[in-house]
Amino acid sequence: MSRNAVTYLDHSASAPLLPDAQTAMVDAMAIPGNPSSVHENGRKLRAIIEDARDKVALLCGTARGRVVFTGSATESLTHAIWGLARSEKIDRILVGAGEHMAVIRAVETAGVAFEFISLLPNGLLDLGALERQLDEADATGARVLVAVQQVNNETGVVQPVHEIGELLFDREHYLLVDGAQGAGKVEFYFDPSRADFYSVSAHKIGGPAGVGALILKPRVDDVRLIPGGGQEQGRRGGTESAALIAGFGVAAAQAQENFANVPHDLVAKAESGLAEIFADVVIFGAEVPRSGFTSAFALPGIKNNISMIQYDLARIALSAGSACSSGKVSRSHVLDAMKIDPALADCALRLSVGWNSTPEDVEAFLSASAQIAEKFKGSARASA
Repeated sequence: MSRNAVTYLDHSASAPLLPDAQTAMVDAMAIPGNPSSVHENGRKLRAIIEDARDKVALLCGTARGRVVFTGSATESLTHAIWGLARSEKIDRILVGAGEHMAVIRAVETAGVAFEFISLLPNGLLDLGALERQLDEADATGARVLVAVQQVNNETGVVQPVHEIGELLFDREHYLLVDGAQGAGKVEFYFDPSRADFYSVSAHKIGGPAGVGALILKPRVDDVRLIPGGGQEQGRRGGTESAALIAGFGVAAAQAQENFANVPHDLVAKAESGLAEIFADVVIFGAEVPRSGFTSAFALPGIKNNISMIQYDLARIALSAGSACSSGKVSRSHVLDAMKIDPALADCALRLSVGWNSTPEDVEAFLSASAQIAEKFKGSARASA
């Protein structure tokens, strides 16, 4: 790493582009044409798209015909939520209180009554509360969509998707799983799961931004949002970007191996190192299963808008939570839902690693943390 290079620890916001994905994109861009055309160039582009579809399907544990390419995971989630609401298949939506704002905003604007599923202080969804909400829906004859994350984007907490599926067994409800932070990192097979929808994003796994996918079961086959010119099985009209999809395919094919090769102790070493530097460091969700790639922590006494500047000056790239609150450092709604003290939540930061992260990255982070501890030793309790 060059002296002036940024130590990148913000993979949950967007992972660096894989070299093989970039090569595949450049190769696809060299072919002029439309993938719906029947001439040779069109057939070549179509072949690139269908090859990528196979790779995404394999990553998600499903059949290729259930993969619909979209412009982002946000679009995929909106497609599922709005599409299901417009189909009049549902009367109510139950959405996790700590979901990504892409889900919450789509739910708020779907035109269907909704309720939040509460979070426990450890970051897990409250399954007892969800079961009561489902029982109430059954008692009134309401058909429900349950929308939950596979892995929380801020804390890395792995949500009990299998157990949620068991709660839905033999009930006539629907399940949407946001897999943006889980695909390739946490084992999941769509076809045998209870999920009706699964959303994935290319740029979270080393593919390009601007492309995602929605995976869906046959029983929601009529859920369509953008019919357009009939592309993507008539579900997502508009000429497909073969280049972006090609990069997505490469990232999907490499995802499980890449994440398996990331040193599994990187986040643990970062957290233990922080504990040696800051006596009062708080790790959110530490007592429950996490993906191993994300850490949400707080340095009590140092507000995150201040510590973010200090890490940035040290050329350490991390975040104060979701990157989708564009350009803002504000209190996390996830930590609010976990009932974390607001003063502590205002000090929260997120570190996340990925396919090209190294022990040296963690060392650089801890070195910067020690400098921050020294600078603000009157504000935060640094370890002796």
